[in-house]
Amino acid sequence: MSYYADSGFVDIHPEALSDALATPAVQRFMVAGHGPLSIVGLPKVGRVMLAHGAGAGHCSAFMRQFAAMLAAQGVQVLAIDFPYMQQINEQGKRRPPPPIKQTVANFASWYALLAPLSDQPLWVGGKSMGGRVATLFASEMLGYKMLRYNVHCHGVIVAGYPFHTPRKPDKTRLEHFPAINCPVQILQGERDPFGNVDEVSGYILPDNINVSWLADGDHDFKPRRVSGLSQQVLIDEAAILAASFVRAHQAGAAGYE
Repeated sequence: MSYYADSGFVDIHPEALSDALATPAVQRFMVAGHGPLSIVGLPKVGRVMLAHGAGAGHCSAFMRQFAAMLAAQGVQVLAIDFPYMQQINEQGKRRPPPPIKQTVANFASWYALLAPLSDQPLWVGGKSMGGRVATLFASEMLGYKMLRYNVHCHGVIVAGYPFHTPRKPDKTRLEHFPAINCPVQILQGERDPFGNVDEVSGYILPDNINVSWLADGDHDFKPRRVSGLSQQVLIDEAAILAASFVRAHQAGAAGYE
């Protein structure tokens, strides 16, 4: 049995996804022509499509807890695995992510499939690399023809943005930020080696990008024992902050309309 079948993923055609979105139960699908998708919760506040980090798929403990707390706050989560991660899980062999343009293109195809399935706006986001992909998708700056999918990004949620690679703080990944025209919430550990509180506080970020800090957290939101906190507490805190951000901007958009 394959990794995904053994993990409870069932085959489904894209046309059947609309009915699947109507139940609050956690559901796992292998969507024909696309790949693995997990649906968590109902869209009482909003919806978000989440992508995983570079080293683990959306079924990791971090992603499952983050998604569960978002759902508990009324944000429906649509979590995906990129094709390279699907191969890793099925073959049991590590491999690096493909070029970022290819990953953003896959992300865009998922968004084009999922966005029309509900009247609720679909936000995007992810952990680390997945969050970077989401911001690049929102910026439409990769030369990829996003408009071919006729989609619009309503907002971005990032759990641990990789502002730079560790120990290379001068090589930042900020060049596309000014082109993002929707609200962005970044949840960042204060000790994140990909961008800690001292480093990021020195950046000049656009007004639509908000950074919320998680006390003593690293890139996976793990605090030191001396802090008296736990990773589980910080993951839940991050999800609650993210849901509040979505709720506030959904309400603002409705009031404006």
